[in-house]
Amino acid sequence: MRSNRLVRAVATATVLAAVTAGSLVASGTAFAVSPEKSQGVVAGPASATEVVNLGLNSDQAKRVQFFLRYYVGVYSGGIDGLLGTESWKGMQRMLRSYGYTGAIDGIVGSGTIKGLQQYLKSEGYYSGAIDGIAGSGTKAAFAAWANQLPMD
Repeated sequence: MRSNRLVRAVATATVLAAVTAGSLVASGTAFAVSPEKSQGVVAGPASATEVVNLGLNSDQAKRVQFFLRYYVGVYSGGIDGLLGTESWKGMQRMLRSYGYTGAIDGIVGSGTIKGLQQYLKSEGYYSGAIDGIAGSGTKAAFAAWANQLPMD
């Protein structure tokens, strides 16, 4: 009789220890993989290492890179369809003539967006406010402009 109680006590203690350990592990991983960390939420302008295509697909982004490299001469990076730091530095250089006064840093902040909006407006693709917000109108105008750019 005593041995059955001892076996039950040991078994119960083992199960409780396992459940407790499992709960701690599960809560630790839930905490470690919060949605904010896993999705790369950025609270301000994009950092200098991010790809920011502003709604462009890969083909459109390649057209922008090709234009910046071969027609404007302000970009020397690859034609890969990913508008990263170097692509945006080239765009910022081009936008100097259209009101962009910020640093040539490749960060797509409100100043870069304002310069882009002013450029797109001057080319007849954008009719909204020059507000530095990359909303749907800005993205649609950017895409329409990119669609007409040559690839040769």
